[in-house]
Amino acid sequence: MNHKVVYFLAAMVMALVFIGASAKAAVEIGKPVPNFEAVDIKGDTFRLDDQKGKIIVLEWSNHECPFVGKHYNSGNMQKTQKAALDAGAEWVTIVSSAPGHQGHLSPEESAKVLEENGSTPSAKIMDESGAIGRLFGARTTPHMFVIDEKGVLAYAGAIDSNSSPNPATIEGAENYVLAALEEVKAGKPVTRAQTEPYGCAVKYGK
Repeated sequence: MNHKVVYFLAAMVMALVFIGASAKAAVEIGKPVPNFEAVDIKGDTFRLDDQKGKIIVLEWSNHECPFVGKHYNSGNMQKTQKAALDAGAEWVTIVSSAPGHQGHLSPEESAKVLEENGSTPSAKIMDESGAIGRLFGARTTPHMFVIDEKGVLAYAGAIDSNSSPNPATIEGAENYVLAALEEVKAGKPVTRAQTEPYGCAVKYGK
């Protein structure tokens, strides 16, 4: 069975597993996040429950979205990612664009995007069915989530405090993800645990 067939079957299974749960977000600040299992673009299985004991950053992405471009073309997302990885966290990039919608890619195309923008996530998942995105209530690209070592949601919202698509506004903006990581790492409650995400709407299918 070739890689594309395995990837397609995994996506179909994911759609069935999350049917019913996808109608509402199951994540709340201060509460355990739901488990999900998916095959990443390398063909490896990623299971959220297996990451207990690590801080996890979930990043919803769409490489064609100008707000995503703001943070990748400037290097800000890569800088944030590196800081998270250097702190011992896992970084999972998730694309919930449905087939035929903006941002949808094959695993091979998605790997090329990573190579071109210099991003090195722990895993990148093409959530074609939108099941994971709906489970977490992901609304925009980017939409960021930080999960602590116990599997509890510590932060959800925007990457930073300036919602303009202009990269020049990154300087001087508060990076909410880095702030959350620092406090989680120190064993403190996140001061600003929830913010309004900004960006392009996630391109879910029907």
